[in-house]
Amino acid sequence: MLRAEDNRFLTQSDAGTPMGDLLRRFWLPVLLSKELPEADGPPKKIVVMGEELLAFRDTRGVVGVIDQYCPHRGANLWLGRVEECGIRCVYHGWKFDTDGQCMDMPTSYPDLSAKDLIRIKSYPVREWGEMIWAYMGPAGEVPELPALEMALVPASHRFVSKKWQDCNWVQALEGSIDTAHFTFAHLAFDKDEDEILDIKKHFINPISRVSTDHMRWIAQDPRPVIKINPHEAGLTIAGGRIASDDNIYWRIAQFLMPVHSYAPSAMPGDSIFGQSFVPVTDTSCWIYTYAWNPERPLTSAEREAYSHGHGVIADVDENYVPLRNKSNDYLIDRKLQKTKSYTGIKGVSEQDAAVQDSQGPIADRTREHLGPTDLGIMHFRKLIMETARELLEGTAPPHLAHQARYAVRSGGCVTHKEKDLPAVMIERFGDPAGYVGQQYIAAAE
Repeated sequence: MLRAEDNRFLTQSDAGTPMGDLLRRFWLPVLLSKELPEADGPPKKIVVMGEELLAFRDTRGVVGVIDQYCPHRGANLWLGRVEECGIRCVYHGWKFDTDGQCMDMPTSYPDLSAKDLIRIKSYPVREWGEMIWAYMGPAGEVPELPALEMALVPASHRFVSKKWQDCNWVQALEGSIDTAHFTFAHLAFDKDEDEILDIKKHFINPISRVSTDHMRWIAQDPRPVIKINPHEAGLTIAGGRIASDDNIYWRIAQFLMPVHSYAPSAMPGDSIFGQSFVPVTDTSCWIYTYAWNPERPLTSAEREAYSHGHGVIADVDENYVPLRNKSNDYLIDRKLQKTKSYTGIKGVSEQDAAVQDSQGPIADRTREHLGPTDLGIMHFRKLIMETARELLEGTAPPHLAHQARYAVRSGGCVTHKEKDLPAVMIERFGDPAGYVGQQYIAAAE
């Protein structure tokens, strides 16, 4: 459990809070690229870590993320007209570019250069992996973008979406790196062969080569041994379950500082799932969800499945709100819960969200009783809180110097029980941290 003050330290993300200042040192996704589909199109209101911002794509196709409010009289620039490489306030015509510089001030005397003295808050922006990223930290300390593999593969190899969630970002992220909960949250409760096959059909990649043996091992061993391997981008978090007298089935997740996680179950050749958790306020977040296949383009069948919710990708409406959500009790089916599923809720993403939302808008970690399978959660908290405290003392997060090392993979494998986690990682990925970036460097050369 955490002390109340530590829980506040961990979960508060407004500007001026230690965790908020830490998150602002990294590039964060703030929109999908397709949410600003055209030059000079409508602007988009966004809230990131409590800051009310406005995003727009100018005449050149360049995206700006600026303050929502005009500095003249406080009118909301969302009402404004996007025109000729800027956005013009409809109240008195003040116009701003993507860098927040005032371009035109019709209310000023024409012989004065008052507009040159006016800027509004703006943040550096990049488009990467079909997402729009913003850097909200100190000027002059802009890091490289994180080399997430999903952004390194061709667009034909990935699918990107997002979903709204009604809880603090930390408990949502903690659920994603908890490799133990699959036994109950996502499997059929009686675990016989027919039920396992049905759950696999509905909740696992339909072209997956994951056998029913793997599902059986998850079902029969609800207490995986958790192993942790810190690396330059974050943490490898692996859960090992008994597969036979001599072998262990490993489900290997990745946490990448400060908001990214990769699901643990992909076998060689499978598509990989990832998520990025971005606070809106302290009681809500956007979760950017993506699937990618390093070896081949995604099929039309896969894209169709993802577009209607699959794995960590939720079935969402036009505003990216899950169709099964807190407001409709996730369409829980009590008959299904009695006959097939522990949760009675359809969809892995929706099952996760229901549990995470149920912990409250901000989970009260003073009431927790953690156990051996929570080791990954403990290491995550220790890492991110210590890094935030070091930043308070003037030490920048070391991960900022290693953005290229974010090109890692997660996945599953079966190995001999005597192998430690680094040996397992080398056997599965060829590197102790799961790093695969060298192949993209070689391809670029």
